[in-house]
Amino acid sequence: MSQPVWRGHPRIQNLGHSYMAEAGSRETLSTDVLIVGAGPSGLAAAIRLKQRHPELSVTIVEKSAELGGHILSGAVMDPRGLDALIPDWRQKGAPVGPAVTTDTYHFLTATRDFAFPHALMPPQMRTPDGVIVSLGNLVRWLGEQATELGVDIFPMTAAVDVLSTGKGPIRGVITGDLGRDREGNPKPGFAEGIALQAKYTLIAEGARGSLARKIIGAHSLAREPQKYGLGIKEVWEIPADRHQPGRVEHYLGFPLDNATAGGGFVYHAQDRKLYVGLVTYLDYQNPTLSPFDEFHRFKTHKSVAPLLEGATRISYGARAVTAGGWQSIPTLAFPGGGLIGCSAGFMNAPRLKAIHNAILSGIGAADAVAEAIGKGRQHDLIGDFGHRIMATGIARELQAVQNVKPLWSRLGTVLGALAGGVELWTSAIFGQSPLGTLHHKQPDYSGLKPKDTLPPKTYSKPDGKLTFDRASSVYLANIAHDEDQPVHLRLTDPAVPIRDNLPKYGEPAPLYCPAGVYEVAEEGGAPVFRIHAANCVHCKTCDIKDPAQNITWVPPEGGSGPNYAGM
Repeated sequence: MSQPVWRGHPRIQNLGHSYMAEAGSRETLSTDVLIVGAGPSGLAAAIRLKQRHPELSVTIVEKSAELGGHILSGAVMDPRGLDALIPDWRQKGAPVGPAVTTDTYHFLTATRDFAFPHALMPPQMRTPDGVIVSLGNLVRWLGEQATELGVDIFPMTAAVDVLSTGKGPIRGVITGDLGRDREGNPKPGFAEGIALQAKYTLIAEGARGSLARKIIGAHSLAREPQKYGLGIKEVWEIPADRHQPGRVEHYLGFPLDNATAGGGFVYHAQDRKLYVGLVTYLDYQNPTLSPFDEFHRFKTHKSVAPLLEGATRISYGARAVTAGGWQSIPTLAFPGGGLIGCSAGFMNAPRLKAIHNAILSGIGAADAVAEAIGKGRQHDLIGDFGHRIMATGIARELQAVQNVKPLWSRLGTVLGALAGGVELWTSAIFGQSPLGTLHHKQPDYSGLKPKDTLPPKTYSKPDGKLTFDRASSVYLANIAHDEDQPVHLRLTDPAVPIRDNLPKYGEPAPLYCPAGVYEVAEEGGAPVFRIHAANCVHCKTCDIKDPAQNITWVPPEGGSGPNYAGM
């Protein structure tokens, strides 16, 4: 596959940290529409804008070194979004894998595997015409399509703040500086970030994006807490005699206990690739639980382990995903732009599908923004922005599954799955749920219980064949990170981890982090909290799960972080 040719201003490629809300003396560039994030929603919005309105200038900034470098998804894609955006995507050679041939749901115990008959699965859980994809490869292809239409795409560009005055309208973003040392001082070759101004700005950063978090808070857009899961995924190359292209397996139960929601997946992709993953929902209670180690336990089950005998592990990665569904979608429009994709939270958690809704949200947003610009407007609140997005089919889909995640949270995996199945069938038959709308009671971090109230979890040492440690796993994420740059994981109060979290929770950060970023060590006979920021894979779990909400993730220098291959 040919690589996109990225176009635009050369200085925009050398960026990192900034904390200003005004341009000041910075170099300023202007565009009609600015999009933060080159994922499926951001690229879809850019493509739609240029398809319908070629005269508009459209600019995308992306923090990864290459398009797709920070993208991670399962992924079985519902093609509805891509059908709406580029109807002839198959003829154009979109890099998708095999069509789904079988899609089976299982419940695992430690020793048994119970497969659900396909006829019992509610229609909301099915994906007709689904295809197995590497979302990273698809994003790179979408980048090519956008570039051919005249979209300016700037990788290695971290958007670190929004251009605004107080709570006034968003007028663009500030990109970060390149070349500051760990203390924030300029190094040789330092390049200051720039101000990018736009008539409208679309935030497409993915789940728990730093600008989205800031905007949602500043403009009071949240309706109720967003819920999240941590998705951990590996890509394996397996022997041909075990490979069944198009075979899809989803799992509930083992290795997670009944109080911990989540599930695993095994997808047979193209070229003897096997996608293996586990999503652990971050409202879990036990502070000694490690999603990373639970993922490796998942691979030891007799239904999974035989597939990996004699196979080669190729890639590893982790990413937070939204799981709150319909109830947790914030108000989408703010003065000067809007939220799209997983920045807003359009994932269908029961079906584990988000790509199509991300693309559809980009389409709806593009139509709303283009119409506003066509009327000579800018920097204002687009009143029908949210309606245009929801009318693409997102509202209908997410409303139909809105109570499944709340039922899991309230009843546990076994009863929650049974109640969710009954609720889905009732909604499918009668057109509405008898439960109305169940609400999420609390954010994920508040679900953690003190360590003394629950039995501690223990995990076996990795064998280096099927199970692995964090260091060898992170190595496969191809992380590039200059350690002599400001630490991008900020502690509001550096004393909290040892003073508060350690005695109450055992300081869970080293366990919930899937990349070995956090460590509780000993110096002079006393515990100390260390941050190894260079290990970060940008999953955002710490920002979500820290019980004191003392950790804030902000973008490091542009180009830092993982460079995933085939994810």
